[in-house]
Amino acid sequence: MAPYEAMYGKKCRTPLCWAEIGQKLVLMPALLKGTTEKVKLICERLKATSDRQKSYADLKRTEIEFAVGDRVFLKVSPWKKVMRFGRKGKLSPRYIGPYEVIERVGPVAYKLRLPQELERIHDVFHVSMLRRYRSDPSHVMPVEEVELNPDLTYGEEPVEILDSDSKVL
Repeated sequence: MAPYEAMYGKKCRTPLCWAEIGQKLVLMPALLKGTTEKVKLICERLKATSDRQKSYADLKRTEIEFAVGDRVFLKVSPWKKVMRFGRKGKLSPRYIGPYEVIERVGPVAYKLRLPQELERIHDVFHVSMLRRYRSDPSHVMPVEEVELNPDLTYGEEPVEILDSDSKVL
């Protein structure tokens, strides 16, 4: 039914139906009682719908907690046409870091130790912006100095040849 009909117990009189003669005398207590019952019914159905949607959303939700001293990645929000970390658009990194958790500010907020380059950013973040960092020694790459030539080029040397193929015509 329409909201007007639910509220007042009768159909809305639009200019199309003004010529129709209907019941003009409505008892006020009956109208109020019917309206109150309909409002209660609508509230119950809205509550049931809200609870059902919440149960579906809670299936995917997980409680994430970090301890002081943990290392986390920080999510960078993707803005179009913005140059971040030397890359533009979809090639820019989604997560940066890892950064150390200094303290827990609230039930879902954490304070991070950010480097000097990010000093202008507030250091407290919601848990949805963080992702746990699991250290793996095989991921650590040794830093090597690169010697640049006067024309700002450098010599590349392959680290390992993985596959070779020779074609005979």
